[in-house]
Amino acid sequence: MAEKGSVIGCHTIAQWNRHLQLASESGKLVVVDFTSSWCGPCRTIAPFFAELANKFTDAIFLRVDVDELKRVALDCAIETLPTFIFVRRGNIVDRVVGARKDVLPKKIELHMRN
Repeated sequence: MAEKGSVIGCHTIAQWNRHLQLASESGKLVVVDFTSSWCGPCRTIAPFFAELANKFTDAIFLRVDVDELKRVALDCAIETLPTFIFVRRGNIVDRVVGARKDVLPKKIELHMRN
C-alpha cells in the first residue's frame, strides 16, 4: 500500500483487487474516485480529493480511470463522472455522484465512524 495521506491510482484489475483485499482485511474505509482524463469536473475535484486523503489518513483513497478499468467501472455501476464510492469490508456502502465538495467530507466522516 502507498503511504498514508496519498491517493492510490489503480491501473490494473490485479491492483484494484489487491487494494480492496488489503483494506477489507484491515477493516478500513475505502473511498474510490471514478474519473477520466476527458472529464472536466473530475479534473477540478482531483486536488480536493487529494486534500481529503491527507486529512482522513485512516481511510484508503483510490483513483480509477474508467477508460483504463472499464470492467471495474461496470461492476461498480458507474454511470456518471465523477462518482465516488465508499467500500467497507468489500461492500459498497454509499456513493456520491458529481463533484460534491460539500458532501464528500461528511460522507467520509459518517462512514469512518461505522
